[in-house]
Amino acid sequence: METGVVTVKGQVVIPSKIRHRHNIKKGTRVCFVEKGDEIVLMPVTDEYIDKMKGSLHTKGAVLKELREEKKREREL
Repeated sequence: METGVVTVKGQVVIPSKIRHRHNIKKGTRVCFVEKGDEIVLMPVTDEYIDKMKGSLHTKGAVLKELREEKKREREL
């Protein structure tokens, strides 16, 4: 188990082993999911987007928007 400390600004450093394992790099967008008393941090990667495909029943509209947003982020 890896641990970290929350800063005054609410920031947390993700340990490097975890970043490498989940392909989290500078600029990777993350989402926070509350599950009861837990907070789960999920990197918004292509794999995550593919996993979520169809779960919102929007006929691909959300998937298309997420992919376009990731493309814009890569161009920065």
